[in-house]
Amino acid sequence: MRIDDFESHLKHAIEEGRHQLLEPEGFELLRAMGISVPRFEVIASPDEISEEFLASLPGERVVLKAIASDLLHKSEVGGVRIVPKTRQQARIAAQEMARSMSDLDLRGLMVQEFVEYDPSPGSEALLSMRWDREFGAVITFGIGGVQAEKVTAALHEEAALAILVPEREGRDSIEQEISGLLVTDLMAQTQRGKPARLAIQQIVEVLRRFVAAAPLLLPELLDEVEINPLVVHSGSLVALDVLARRAASRPRLSPVRPIEKLDRLLRPRSVALIGVAERLNPGRLILKNLLRGGFDPENVSVVKPRLESIEGCRCYADIASLPGSVDLLIVSVAADRVPEVIQATIDHRKAETIILIPGGLDEKPGSAHISDEIRRSLSETRSSEWGGPLVNGGNCLGIRSQPGRYDTFFLRQYKMPPVGCDEGNVALLAQSGAFLASKTSKLPKLPIRYAISIGNQIDLTLGDYLTYLQADEGVSLFAVYVEGFRDLDGWRFLEAARRITASGRTVILYRAGRSRSGVDAAASHTAAMAGSYRITRALARGAGILVAETLEDFEDLLLLFSRFEGRSAKGNRVGAVSNAGYECVAIWDGLRGLQPAAFSPETRKALSEIFQASRIHQVVDVRNPLDLTPIVQDAQYEAAVRLVLQDPGVDVGVVGCVPFTGALNTLPASSEHDENVESPSSIASRLAQVWRQTCKPWVAVVDAGCAYDTMARVLQEGGIPVFRSADRAIRLLELYCSHSRVER
Repeated sequence: MRIDDFESHLKHAIEEGRHQLLEPEGFELLRAMGISVPRFEVIASPDEISEEFLASLPGERVVLKAIASDLLHKSEVGGVRIVPKTRQQARIAAQEMARSMSDLDLRGLMVQEFVEYDPSPGSEALLSMRWDREFGAVITFGIGGVQAEKVTAALHEEAALAILVPEREGRDSIEQEISGLLVTDLMAQTQRGKPARLAIQQIVEVLRRFVAAAPLLLPELLDEVEINPLVVHSGSLVALDVLARRAASRPRLSPVRPIEKLDRLLRPRSVALIGVAERLNPGRLILKNLLRGGFDPENVSVVKPRLESIEGCRCYADIASLPGSVDLLIVSVAADRVPEVIQATIDHRKAETIILIPGGLDEKPGSAHISDEIRRSLSETRSSEWGGPLVNGGNCLGIRSQPGRYDTFFLRQYKMPPVGCDEGNVALLAQSGAFLASKTSKLPKLPIRYAISIGNQIDLTLGDYLTYLQADEGVSLFAVYVEGFRDLDGWRFLEAARRITASGRTVILYRAGRSRSGVDAAASHTAAMAGSYRITRALARGAGILVAETLEDFEDLLLLFSRFEGRSAKGNRVGAVSNAGYECVAIWDGLRGLQPAAFSPETRKALSEIFQASRIHQVVDVRNPLDLTPIVQDAQYEAAVRLVLQDPGVDVGVVGCVPFTGALNTLPASSEHDENVESPSSIASRLAQVWRQTCKPWVAVVDAGCAYDTMARVLQEGGIPVFRSADRAIRLLELYCSHSRVER
């Protein structure tokens, strides 16, 4: 694509102070891309309408369009008219249009070819490129027309829009991305015996040219180009309308951060703290956590004037007095004091990394100058040989690092147990510290290696952490809660995630701030600049990330993938067991991407023997899901579950156990009965033993009230993922299987 001629149009727009190109300029841009547009002529007044030009146009009608810099939706204010193709009628219509729009900055009129096309559904597409603050250049293709937004909102996401990134899209990947879209199917497939409007390769070619142009235009020249509609005319695609906006400002990228220093942050050998009080404040709690985690007081310094020591750690009057540079400085002071602490640390080169605990940075009106001052200090030192300190936060709980043996979550011990000594395989990253506290509390057996609260990313970003941690082979599961990425950090995050998922590891993402109110709420507590959820979700899935639709899904997927570590599903064939007919039906009804397994003859024979021994063979047959009825007892239940899970045709399993029957030991010990669900002979203990002795992924279901919470706990403590309804178990298991197959 040659853009030399187009740049002259853009220069003209800049000189006039316009941020939007006039439509003729937009059409010239599309022509430069090789995209077809109607023939048109620009006139300064109705008297300039040319009889010769009209005669050169096909058909009996012509389109008149107003050209104005402040006119976005021409059709809504009478700025578009279709008239008979005669000079007299076109001239009269143009005069009326000019009079009706005299209050606008009218630059002239367009006389445009009237393009005939089939108005039935699927005839109009929308194609746009825009500069996304988080991800860079993004291409969107979907249903077009005046009702495009409403139709798109009503469609299932996979059928509504394709979202592409220029750097990764070749011809084959474009075709793959747009296949299955409603607009693609309607344009490129036969409909009720009618031939296809055009071949899918023609759509791909137009998108390819558009994709190729995006890096040349965005963001230096423009930040948005939108064609709506792009229609099928005479077997090809023609752009009938175009909107092009000039970039109002250029993206500002922060200096490259020396992320190799993250080793000092996650595995510090020496730590200093500022903001520790003699009473129990957040700083004091952090100090106690450090010492409880095993840090030698000799390697912990406290900036605290007028004291010699606190908790056995040496105190110093100020940052400059620290005896040397520490790996990690933890700052827990008021927000307005942070800039001076950062500057003193830089001036005296006293820390390689910093955790900023304080809130109030960027969160309240009038506080932006504090963050700006911090960023200026960091920016100035980034160009030095030292590179300056890395800063995590502010407004964060900080970090719990098992390899680093420390915990800065300033929570009382009886509220949140401290980090353990055994290293796990899960990295939790979140902008919300409360989110991390919630998940680590609700999933106490989760094998966490790192829990990182990054706050408002005043320096270190999510992309930084994922880029660094991808090399940590001890992490096989990454779980991320994000409210907003810093400029272009979304793209960096996705590139790191792509490498992680390509290595066979898993990234689970929850993107918050989806609604306008959600964006505002996110900004109020982490100052995150929340971006488009739809773009995040589409691009994340393209990078192999498993996107959780709800917080509950995020939690359950985190549980499944952590518990299924070391297990693998070879396919999507499910074997199910229950003792309640309704639950068997629910399991069957819930199967979407999963398929019921066919039991082998050997499995069927062995199960029939259990049915006969339990005397249920006259009531139910051996089938999948397997209905054991309320008659089967603990040992026989266990045997049936083993047989189903061992069957070679079963890839994954669901074991339901409605616990009300007297045949099963499901209640905690009580003087009112002789059951004890915690005994080795109970069904829960037996299933826990099955879990330890099998290698396939499977889940348990306890669909009952709080009286059976102990049963659920015994199963969970045995390592089994437990759900409280069959349909939810099936849905989450399906997500696991579909994603696992994608990964492999």
